[in-house]
Amino acid sequence: MTASTPIRWGILGPGGIAKAFAGGVAGSRTGKLVAIGARNPGKPGLAESFPGARILDGYDALLADPEIDAIYIAVPHPGHAQWAIRAAEAGKHVLCEKPLGLTAFEADAIMHAARKAGTFLGEAFMYRLHPQTQQLVGLVKSGVIGEIRMIKSSFGFAMPDFMPEHRLYANDLAGGGILDVGGYPVSMVRLIAGAAAGEPFAEPDKVVGAAHLGQSGVDEWASAVLHFPGGIVAEVSCSISLNQDNVLRIFGTKGRIEVPDFWFAGGDRDVGLGRIDVIGADGAQETISVNEKRHVYSFEVDAAGEAIRAGRQEFAWPGMGWADSLGTLRVLDRWRAAVGLEYEIEKASLRTNTISGRPLRPGGTAIGKRTIPGLPKPTSVVALGFEDFRTFSSGSILLDAFFEAGGNLFDTGYVYGGGYTETLLGQWLRNRGVREQSVIIAKGAHSPLCYPDVIAKQLAQSLDRLQTDHVDIYFMHRDNPDVPVGEFVDAMDAEVKAGRIRGPFGGSNWTMQRMDEAIAYAERTGKQKPGALSNNFSLAEMLEPIWAGCITSSTDDWKAWLTSRQMPNFAWSSQGRGFFTDRAGRDRLDSEELVRVWYSERNFGRRDRAIELAARLRKSPIHIALAYVLNQPFPSVPLIGPRTLGELDDSLRALDIALSPAELEWLDGGSLHAA
Repeated sequence: MTASTPIRWGILGPGGIAKAFAGGVAGSRTGKLVAIGARNPGKPGLAESFPGARILDGYDALLADPEIDAIYIAVPHPGHAQWAIRAAEAGKHVLCEKPLGLTAFEADAIMHAARKAGTFLGEAFMYRLHPQTQQLVGLVKSGVIGEIRMIKSSFGFAMPDFMPEHRLYANDLAGGGILDVGGYPVSMVRLIAGAAAGEPFAEPDKVVGAAHLGQSGVDEWASAVLHFPGGIVAEVSCSISLNQDNVLRIFGTKGRIEVPDFWFAGGDRDVGLGRIDVIGADGAQETISVNEKRHVYSFEVDAAGEAIRAGRQEFAWPGMGWADSLGTLRVLDRWRAAVGLEYEIEKASLRTNTISGRPLRPGGTAIGKRTIPGLPKPTSVVALGFEDFRTFSSGSILLDAFFEAGGNLFDTGYVYGGGYTETLLGQWLRNRGVREQSVIIAKGAHSPLCYPDVIAKQLAQSLDRLQTDHVDIYFMHRDNPDVPVGEFVDAMDAEVKAGRIRGPFGGSNWTMQRMDEAIAYAERTGKQKPGALSNNFSLAEMLEPIWAGCITSSTDDWKAWLTSRQMPNFAWSSQGRGFFTDRAGRDRLDSEELVRVWYSERNFGRRDRAIELAARLRKSPIHIALAYVLNQPFPSVPLIGPRTLGELDDSLRALDIALSPAELEWLDGGSLHAA
């Protein structure tokens, strides 16, 4: 593609915003409108609304059209992720109406698809590309109103009446103000707070929100307060049933700046001349206008076109790049969480397909399988931990991807997320219909409730949350040395006989001595022997516990014991909690945990050797660390905890690394040089 080649645009969804964007394409220097994808292509007036564009039957037809380079997604919010991902898979560049996704997790999944496809992806906050925005940032940086202390911004309007079928009030279309217009003031205050700090944007360290949820369950008016690390406080508000003044106000120590309706540069969907009022501490006022007469949408069309021509995957500043879009959505996520706004379409009962809109597709081979003694079905070579997720819509993205890659082993615990991790997994297993193909690791009896009689009670609650009648592997989450070990073995054996544990059981964070005692007791009394362990195991040896009561099995004595008994170990913190990443260098002293738990000369030697081997294999040191755990001479199953699809894919890059016994020994101690 040359610098003069026009970008051929297709519009997915022919609504009102699509017509405005078509005007921007017509007024651009880089774009040409080629086609419209419509589910009702025969609807009267379509051809007149988009003159010169072919009207295609359906969205898939638009994605398959070889004469289209880029897709503008103009469907309601719930369709953004599905069609942006499918467009990237089809090799199309994407400009998606805001919000990019319903959550930051959805937006990250879209970015993952674009990253893999090598295509451009932009969120259509078109105000960010209008010349007024760059001039506003310049004024803030100039110090004309002194140091910035507070920002206030609103975007609110009143619909004529409550109309439950209208997208702004419809729960199944993710209506309400926060997602529809709340992103404008949030993205703007992040931009201004960043400019005040000399950065492209800033992230708040506190978000406090409130809202009125109307009869359809969406937010009809809402406000939030954002606090930024430098001390700036921002007040943002939005509404769909309440008119607000819609003026951006930036308060500094020497005056203030006011900008009316900044998202249209003070104009409308065609032209915004731009108006910025600078008011000094003495009341003196200066009005600045950029006097820009181009179509307000033409700027984002050209910014996207220039990025595509240059081979970039995201907007150049002041457009919203990927990190900026994620930051804004994370604020909206926190705002929604604060007011209890979760749409019905985000819940398990309605979210029956994957993020791409397709049914779950089993049978992937990226993650291999292995057998575990005492377990009747094969398990994936790694287990997925996912306790960071607090909604079904966010967690299911990762669960789906792990399963489609071949993973079927899921790590849960009674205390994780106050029980929500188990609830989420149970919803997902039932929703996707894959309980029989899946292997569940459950844990109970965490300190201080580490007693034999707690096991049955907590397991009953776990099974209820998991919506199943049994777990496949069970661990006591901690040990209580004051209780005779036989009492714990008896309690777990009783659950095996009751059919509520159908595979091996054992201890998490148990010492070698207690495991030996438990095995000996079971052999002596004819009970099922503990057949699995879940202790920390990593190339980097834990110097002291991350948390009180934790046990590492990375020592030489432990490795010999695990090998001699062929004891399966489900290793937590298998990659050293970031010790093998670039951010864990010897001079990094700002992480108390890294320094306290992992910093030793022996561990740094292991890290250096992992770096050396990674360079030879064209991998990363973190891949070598995971491969070290996978290639042990005893059944070793790492527990991985990716938070994004990119992190999951990165972890899977370690699965094809085969390490010889000599290489394992060299990585560990450097006594032998790897072959």
